[in-house]
Amino acid sequence: QVQLAESGGGLVQAGGSLRLSCAVSGRTNVRYVMGWFRQAPGREREFVAYISPTGGTTYVAESVKGRFTIARDNARNTVYLQMNNLKREDTAVYYCAADSGPPRIRRRNTEYDYWGQGTQVTVSS
Repeated sequence: QVQLAESGGGLVQAGGSLRLSCAVSGRTNVRYVMGWFRQAPGREREFVAYISPTGGTTYVAESVKGRFTIARDNARNTVYLQMNNLKREDTAVYYCAADSGPPRIRRRNTEYDYWGQGTQVTVSS
């Protein structure tokens, strides 16, 4: 079993930056594929970013490409989402997710077994 805990959300003005963290605990001897998703009020949860177990492969959604970066520090069992040039439409609850399956790009929430509780990101104009 693995537990995920997001942090780093908050209120930021448009054009600003935030860095989200996802701390992994529990079975940390397993290297998980990790993802970030977000869900805005009244909308479905959507994919934001993916990172492979070694960090060698990353993938971000078109809507955030060039602004968001995913990274991981396996020594600290932590995954990060650096968000720059934030826009109002980035306002959402952000979730990290993990899965112990084969390392391939996963963009659907059904492809992840473990989820954190989420952290709120609010971007004001």
